[in-house]
Amino acid sequence: MSQLSDQPTTGVLDDVDLYTRIYRQMLLIRGFEDLVQSLFLKGEVYGTTHLYSGQEAVATGVASLLEKRDRVAATYRGHGHALALGVDPQRLLDEMLGRETGINGGRAGSMNVNSLADRLIGSFGIVGGSIAAATGAALALKKTSGGVAVAYFGDGAMNQGYVFECLNFCRVLQLPLVFVCENNGYGEYTAFRSVTAGEIRARAEVMEVPAETIDGMSVWTVRDAAARAIAHARDGNGPYFLEALTYRFVGHSRSDPGAYRPEGELDEWRRRDPIVLLRAQLEADGVEAARLDEIEQSMSDELEGMRERGLAAPFPTPSAVPEFKEGS
Repeated sequence: MSQLSDQPTTGVLDDVDLYTRIYRQMLLIRGFEDLVQSLFLKGEVYGTTHLYSGQEAVATGVASLLEKRDRVAATYRGHGHALALGVDPQRLLDEMLGRETGINGGRAGSMNVNSLADRLIGSFGIVGGSIAAATGAALALKKTSGGVAVAYFGDGAMNQGYVFECLNFCRVLQLPLVFVCENNGYGEYTAFRSVTAGEIRARAEVMEVPAETIDGMSVWTVRDAAARAIAHARDGNGPYFLEALTYRFVGHSRSDPGAYRPEGELDEWRRRDPIVLLRAQLEADGVEAARLDEIEQSMSDELEGMRERGLAAPFPTPSAVPEFKEGS
């Protein structure tokens, strides 16, 4: 991890107003995930859930630099990716609740959300599936709009064969794809170091794909690296690979208490909470604490309203099931 000090220094943020908006976006993602978890525990969210809490700096930092012509493929931990792109949080929550007003009519659930209007071509439950989808998008974008595709995936995907096929394909054809590996230290319940040999970024470098390992808990560090990666791809220079070192503050999914983590590890990472770090830096760069408190309260009120509206929304009307006839 880059050795960024947790102590803020003056003048680190190049655009304080921009980072204030980013702060609000990260609060939305964290609050949304807390809300989804509370509703799940009450039996209101069906199926499974994979929360993004702790990783907010990655999706927010990258998305803040994307254009309308770009496309993104997310993972099954995709709520944060969707919100960072501007997916309506009310419609996303309604989707989690299986309501007709959801972004996909209440039928996608947590792991399969997509919103083409918001540049999200899909969220993929298959480990690494986002990479294959983004590769296809990058091929199309190179021939049409000149946009950039982004593939989010976890460290566990790096041991999937088609990841290397896609890396090779993108490098040979110089496709505009930014690979973003969100290395949160675990592939489901297994520490990545116990199953993954060597450095992750080296797997891209061996194919002559430029690669960086960055501090994924610092949104300004993510933005800086993403700016280089996106510019590289957009200028026709082919793919770029980012490994963002981050951490999920919750278990892998709904039923995981995270008992496999070494004692004290979670506490250590919580001291580098990306939201806490950004707030401290904003204050150091002159934003009044009262203004940030107001943003936090406003977000809390907004999420409570979303909860009430989501629970009041109607469920989808079941489609008519065609009558089965023998021999048909």
